[in-house]
Amino acid sequence: MTSLVQPVRVFVDPFEGTRTAVEARRWVWPLLILALCVSASGTLYSLRWDAAPDVIRELQGTGTLAGMSEADLSDNIQTATRKALVGGIAKGVFVMPLMALLLACVLWVVGWLFDRPAPFERLMSAAALALLPIALYHLIFTVCLTAQHSVTAARAAQLVPSNLGVILQGLSPKMLRVASAVDFFNLWSAGLLGLGFSAATGMSRGRALLLAVVLYAMFAGVTMVGLPAMGGGK
Repeated sequence: MTSLVQPVRVFVDPFEGTRTAVEARRWVWPLLILALCVSASGTLYSLRWDAAPDVIRELQGTGTLAGMSEADLSDNIQTATRKALVGGIAKGVFVMPLMALLLACVLWVVGWLFDRPAPFERLMSAAALALLPIALYHLIFTVCLTAQHSVTAARAAQLVPSNLGVILQGLSPKMLRVASAVDFFNLWSAGLLGLGFSAATGMSRGRALLLAVVLYAMFAGVTMVGLPAMGGGK
């Protein structure tokens, strides 16, 4: 029971809770919680998703809707729904644990660059604990989905308004991408990452928090602003 309580403690006491969990190398339960919450939200989303409007809009954008039979359109909608189901489960079971592992590797490299070596298990614990706010987001998203009969992709993005891109209206596409990077749960994760890195390496909390914010800004700049801009905002 202690191995479960210690990671969850980061929600009520992030400073001491993170330090204790990292020093005890608690990373298994955080990863299990993350995988379960993300898989649950992906599964329920695929069941609640009204794929028809989104699929039709995509086909119109590619110019393949004209001349398509009703049976082919129905097949495309069913295929999109199945892909959403498989993708939602795969994201929780495979993608999120791999993301935690990649994040731990990034922390190891950062620790090496700043001459702050630490056991990899501690860095893995810091990475897994930092993703717990993301697990909380998906848990809240799952609860919100249970109250919906059906949702579109646009509606689903507004169920948990956690970033400025959802709250602010009338922004240009470029500014919308920038505002979306200012996300409560992502910034919370960045803060926990800094605290975890401090606990794992002995770096001062202030310096580790600043480093985590810089790392998140680089990540958001590439994945949320740069890549979507290169892809035409898609």
